[in-house]
Amino acid sequence: MANIENQKFIALDISGKNYLSWILDVKLYLNAKKLRHTIDEDNAASNGERATVLIFLRHHIHDGLKYEYLTVENPLKLWQNLNDRFEHLKAVVLSKALNDWSQLRFQDFKTVSEYNSTLFKIGS
Repeated sequence: MANIENQKFIALDISGKNYLSWILDVKLYLNAKKLRHTIDEDNAASNGERATVLIFLRHHIHDGLKYEYLTVENPLKLWQNLNDRFEHLKAVVLSKALNDWSQLRFQDFKTVSEYNSTLFKIGS
């Protein structure tokens, strides 16, 4: 009975390779559930809201991360810890995207569809 509730999206990997898509998924989900304020600074969230979001976040991170942050009881603190750990990936991804963009040539693709797919992948 490892998963009582199905995951809404892919859990955050311990290496952080899916961190950028994960934070977007979490923010969108919390916005939809009207719980986004629980991960913002100086929030006035109730204990019930904090507990709900903490359970949700812990359910959507790798087991290794879950055990590492086992004592964190505030979703804001967990959010900040994960942000501190993986925020540098934005700079890495951005530099890779800029390099891919500078190397992108239309003539390297057999079809316009392949070119567009690569172009949108770099953009995202």
